[in-house]
Amino acid sequence: MTQADSRKEIARLVAFGERKGLLEAADRHLATNALLDALRIEEPWQGEWSGEELRELDAMDSPVPILDRLLDDAADRGVLPDRSVTQRDLLDARLMGLLMPRPSETIRRFEELAREASVQEATDWFYRLAIETNYIRMDRIAKNAYWQAKTPYGELEITINLSKPEKDPKTIAAERSMPQGHYPKCLLCPENVGYAGRLNHPARQNLRVLPLELAGETWFFQYSPYVYYNEHCIVLNGRHVPMKLSEETFVRLFDVLDAFPHYFIGSNADLPIVGGSILSHDHFQGGRHTFAMDKAGEDAHFRHPAFPDVEAAIVRWPLSVIRLTGADRGELTRLAGKLLDGWRSHSDKAADILAFSRADDGTETPHNTITPIARRLEDGRYRLDLVLRNNRTTEEHPLGLFHPHAHLHHIKKENIGLIEVMGLAVLPGRLQQELEEIAGILSAAPSGEADWRREGHPLAAHADWIDELLGRYGGGRPLDEARQLVRDEVGSKYLEVLMDAGVFKRTQEGQEAFRRYLEEEGFQEIGDGA
Repeated sequence: MTQADSRKEIARLVAFGERKGLLEAADRHLATNALLDALRIEEPWQGEWSGEELRELDAMDSPVPILDRLLDDAADRGVLPDRSVTQRDLLDARLMGLLMPRPSETIRRFEELAREASVQEATDWFYRLAIETNYIRMDRIAKNAYWQAKTPYGELEITINLSKPEKDPKTIAAERSMPQGHYPKCLLCPENVGYAGRLNHPARQNLRVLPLELAGETWFFQYSPYVYYNEHCIVLNGRHVPMKLSEETFVRLFDVLDAFPHYFIGSNADLPIVGGSILSHDHFQGGRHTFAMDKAGEDAHFRHPAFPDVEAAIVRWPLSVIRLTGADRGELTRLAGKLLDGWRSHSDKAADILAFSRADDGTETPHNTITPIARRLEDGRYRLDLVLRNNRTTEEHPLGLFHPHAHLHHIKKENIGLIEVMGLAVLPGRLQQELEEIAGILSAAPSGEADWRREGHPLAAHADWIDELLGRYGGGRPLDEARQLVRDEVGSKYLEVLMDAGVFKRTQEGQEAFRRYLEEEGFQEIGDGA
């Protein structure tokens, strides 16, 4: 690309920003000069846009094509040290950050929209801002595989995460030689806003957050850059403090719902194995999506004499879920706090549930916690789903008794966090190619050979599963049919994952143990589920 082409692409990026409302005409020279400086170009483009070019600009919904051309040119001219995805991401976040309104201007615009239009219109605008500034990289997210799987518990959602680019070996080697950074302390700290990034920490010049007051503390609202579902948001503590569930957690969840009644909001559990990938910074996740668990029926209904206006139920779901519904958030908070405290100390040896393990020195390790999820219903009431969790490990199940067991690790080995609990599987990117190859085996003519059983074979981890599929379906199927069979079977595997994570099993004995626990907490059963 020539210097003239580069100058025109800078002008095109500024024009894109103006058309999307990222900046105004009065900001044009400032933005242009900042981009020229970042890309080491001396002068701006001085031409005029043709009518066709203006129409193309109006039709653009993403800056990625412009950024790609500018990044290629920057690599050609040595502005980028190499062509790795990591270096390109660091620079394109910087470029988009130069077009963005300041954080104070973003907050002012959001509050103005919420006041004069509605909170929903304000979040619509804020979500578009995150997409149009390429903070949410929709071009990558579109690569994720997604399908639904029918099960007795409703349609589970399956996604294979292909949106996180793999680092090349040079970048990995460079990271190892870098001094350990301590700022920001983690990916969720509010200090990430505007941060330039480094090889092992993403740039965040194009990140904006909104302040929230939750239970008298300052928290912040932002969108997740990975968007596993519609308007996937994160609400994070303004201080770098670890995840810790308490009765105050429910106060904060309801505060979020009062601020954003069209979103659900939930917290990962606060213990390893059953928690999320980040336990070091207190945060919630939410968004605008209905999960299979939300649609699930109820097996039994209960009342608590001390909380007569709260409806309680056991949810018909693979995991053990107590559903509380009511109009008085104070009552819901107190009852949820009581259940959290009761569950933390609850043991039932017949159900393999131990609240604590005791070390030789007498130290006790807690195992019981909760994954809470809250929503506002159409009638204005609050609904709080409390998913009971236990992170105990055993000799037979060293990664977790209530965690995917070893025979499922070829599909899912990672923690079962908030998103997966509700029925959306986030599976590793390696599966995309592996599942395609397995479909190929089911579509091939039977040969009697089983190369996948050979040590070191890319499909060796799936060997037993492949043999099982061949025994059930045979070979020689049309490829599209084979692909669908494999997807359906992955859905069945994910259901097994959820069943393993359930503390009270979906057996008569397990459900009786569940009822015993609720009775211990003072609940009275009032009738059959619906």
